[in-house]
Amino acid sequence: MNVLERFLQSEINTQELYDDIILFITSFHIRNGEFEGNEFIIKKMDQTNYIIFPEYEGGDGEREIHAAIAIYRNNLIKEINDCATKKGIIVREIKN
Repeated sequence: MNVLERFLQSEINTQELYDDIILFITSFHIRNGEFEGNEFIIKKMDQTNYIIFPEYEGGDGEREIHAAIAIYRNNLIKEINDCATKKGIIVREIKN
């Protein structure tokens, strides 16, 4: 399973988490930053580019990143909406 599939499986599970993730991605008030999910981090590089990766702490307490994916905003929103629809968790879909 690739990073994006693992992210969708792990993070898109409730309406509340879906809303929080989509609002982070689509917010023009957040120019860059990180959203910490259950297992994955969404790193907002700018308004259109994102990096998604699972975060692990090494024995020394430092962040270890073993795999990551860079993805364009519209593609990420589409993947999240498709996954949420398949899982039946979307009550209200937030568009880009």
